[in-house]
Amino acid sequence: MRPLLVAPSILSADFAKLGEEIGAIEKAGADYIHVDVMDGHFVPNITMGPPVVAAIRPLAKRPLDTHLMIAPADPYIDAFAKAGADMIMIHVEAGPHPHRTLQAIRFAGKRAGIVLNPGTPESAIAYLLDLVDQVLVMTVNPGFGGQAFIPEVVEKVARIRAMTAGRNIDIEADGGISPETAGKVAAAGANVLVAGAAVFRGGPRAYAGNIKAIREAAAAARGETA
Repeated sequence: MRPLLVAPSILSADFAKLGEEIGAIEKAGADYIHVDVMDGHFVPNITMGPPVVAAIRPLAKRPLDTHLMIAPADPYIDAFAKAGADMIMIHVEAGPHPHRTLQAIRFAGKRAGIVLNPGTPESAIAYLLDLVDQVLVMTVNPGFGGQAFIPEVVEKVARIRAMTAGRNIDIEADGGISPETAGKVAAAGANVLVAGAAVFRGGPRAYAGNIKAIREAAAAARGETA
């Protein structure tokens, strides 16, 4: 099995103290820093762009796992790459040429990921797997933090894990991930878990315990010890 990683989403952080928040979650055990980019067009909210990524890059010791919920994505790939994103993930639903966008990400020297909304079948990415390092499966509809987990997506996670068998590809689950749901997606084959509200609730003193609870639930479902 691929290594189990927890990626706190800074969408749920205190933006007035973003640098401090990143330091706190890294100290608490974060493996990645998940950056949710929303454009107010592909999804309802507007969040952050390349300047924020550039601002946090010197502060973050962990990889920046950058999730572009924007359309079109192509004009912004270089900007996010130059800002310091380590992984750049685009939605298969965001444009007619995801293959070309993934090529651009790899040409920029970054790890490439493809994202599927809950209603998108896994067949949509079947011909893209040679270009991706990671598949992100949305377990909520994108655009807002703090949504309820959609249990029907768990079976899709399992089918995607089967599709990627033998390939060097991580499966990431994003949306409603908590100690109560982490085991479900981990048992289905997800090894990277994005969590926002479940990590940041309770303030910095609670972050280590929150991350530990998610990791332990996922590890137990995989028959491992966290």
